[in-house]
Amino acid sequence: MADTRLHADELVLPAAGLGGENPLAPLRRVRELHEVENAAELPPDMRERVAYGRLPTTLPCLTQDGYDRERSPRALSVLVLENDQLRATVLPGLGGRLYSLLHKGSGRELLFRNPVWQPANLALRNAWFAGGVEWNLGSTGHTTLTCEPLHAARVTGPDGTPVLRLWEWERTRDLVQQVDMWLPAGSPFLYVGVRIRNPNPFEVPAYWWSNVAVPQTPGTRVVVPAERAWHYGHARRLERVDVPQHGGIDLSYPMRHRASADYFFDLPHGRRPWITALDESGTGLLHTSTGRLRGRKLFVWGESRGGRRWQDWLAGGEPGGGYAEIQAGLAPTQMEHLRLPARTDWDWLEAYGLLEVRAGTAHGDDWTRAYECVDAAVEKALPAAALDDRRAAWRRVADDEPGERLATGSGWGALELRRAARAGGRPALPGAPFGDATLTARQRPWLALLDGALPPADPGEPPDGTLVGPDWCELLEAAGEDWLPAYHRGVARWCRGDRAGAVAAWQRSLAAARTPWASRSLAVAADADGRAQDVAAFYREAVSMAPRLHVLAVEALETLLRLDLVADAAALLAELPAEVRAAGRVRRAEVRIRLATGDASGAEAVLDEGVELADLREGAADVAEEWEAVQRALGTDRPVPAAYDFRTKG
Repeated sequence: MADTRLHADELVLPAAGLGGENPLAPLRRVRELHEVENAAELPPDMRERVAYGRLPTTLPCLTQDGYDRERSPRALSVLVLENDQLRATVLPGLGGRLYSLLHKGSGRELLFRNPVWQPANLALRNAWFAGGVEWNLGSTGHTTLTCEPLHAARVTGPDGTPVLRLWEWERTRDLVQQVDMWLPAGSPFLYVGVRIRNPNPFEVPAYWWSNVAVPQTPGTRVVVPAERAWHYGHARRLERVDVPQHGGIDLSYPMRHRASADYFFDLPHGRRPWITALDESGTGLLHTSTGRLRGRKLFVWGESRGGRRWQDWLAGGEPGGGYAEIQAGLAPTQMEHLRLPARTDWDWLEAYGLLEVRAGTAHGDDWTRAYECVDAAVEKALPAAALDDRRAAWRRVADDEPGERLATGSGWGALELRRAARAGGRPALPGAPFGDATLTARQRPWLALLDGALPPADPGEPPDGTLVGPDWCELLEAAGEDWLPAYHRGVARWCRGDRAGAVAAWQRSLAAARTPWASRSLAVAADADGRAQDVAAFYREAVSMAPRLHVLAVEALETLLRLDLVADAAALLAELPAEVRAAGRVRRAEVRIRLATGDASGAEAVLDEGVELADLREGAADVAEEWEAVQRALGTDRPVPAAYDFRTKG
């Protein structure tokens, strides 16, 4: 058994800093890119799953938008699991991401191994990074845990080899995630056992997608046993299309696409689920799983200038063909959520490894014959019955108590177990302990609330994310009238849809202590009610109290401009400190203000100096559109600079 090792190491990469969390509570509805506009046309079961379970807010998680694009060599903690066939490198401090899977015999990297660590605005909480395998639990979009530390420990596997266990409490759904990875001695496949648990006494929407980034070349083909797929593109429609011919191209070749797109493959019932990305020689990564994980997907950025720009943006501009994503999920598409019953666990087993087939087989013109031949190769390399046996063996150790601790996650799971114990029912979570030793200063105020009151707090210090679960809301309602409990009470009421009650609580908070947090919240409420002048007044008050908080200035400016309150935006901009005015999104607001006030030359000058939005949102064409508007206003036609062109429509 000495053939398999699990050990800690360091990985040095050019890396940006993650920065701090945004202290402003995410009160506005989560705007995810995957919002289906033709739901009424879908089959009834799919339509119901699309309508069910959408996440209204990422609370209690705050937004992670404090990163930049200044990369320098940084050491990242990694955990390495290896045998004589494969070496798997995991980032426990960053969502447990499987960063690399190296096939030792060939020296081939099976995943897209990002040469830099660079966050960008693609996740539910904003910060996300490309590459490897990401474990997405929660809701449509990249998980709230993607840039968070996970608990990690060593467990003895069913065959005596070490298992790397990763686990954490997912806070938006109050679900427990467990990911067990192991490499049996001599195995050419990495096995990943996944278990999600609903410890609540009520049903919870469930969403899971394993997001696998794979290197692409012009000859890379994604093969999957399906003749049809659901296509989702810039029209925001789910439409069934034939595979592989669609839109005048063979969609199974990622680099033949001009525009970015998702293809959710319609695997026939009873068909073994798998997906591969094979190069010109017929060699590449195989991903397969037991039956519960049925969904399979291909995502491409597209080969337009904007699509290439996005890949450069995410990978530091390093040379190469970029990457595509092959994914596996619980539902047929990522727009759907399933119903996970109260106090229920779901689990499955995934396998990752090298697959080699004849090039003529992988790239044959007859699609059905191509995937049937690959299916036979998959079955030969890893029989479905053997995978089921591996899952059964893993389940025998899935509840085992972790041994040596290798990394520490958050204290939120321990807090939730404390709350459950006070409520009279502590859920049993064998194999995924959340001990009191993991509690930190972030949990301390909420521990105090369990005893009846939040401790006094400095009004100048931003409050943490509000806990908005039903039991926490009940505790907040009885927590007193000081500024902090009143503020949190308002946030909790807002998330429950009680707008009037939220406004009353924030007004009470403001009466107890004048804070930017309550004033800003009242600005959001006024915006929702269509009271534009109140929006301006509350934002002006909030920014006056925290003039150096650039995220507040950005939100205020963008809201005022959306409401066409240009004069108010210009006045607010003029009062900001120089270091805040230098922030990318503030400079973008300045471009818009200058355009709106007839100073197109000044707007062009700002753009020529440079406007970098470190947290540019996926799908956004903000600066490119403003560049074009400036050119129209000036009567010129300078083309959009490549640095500003992130448009992926082809």
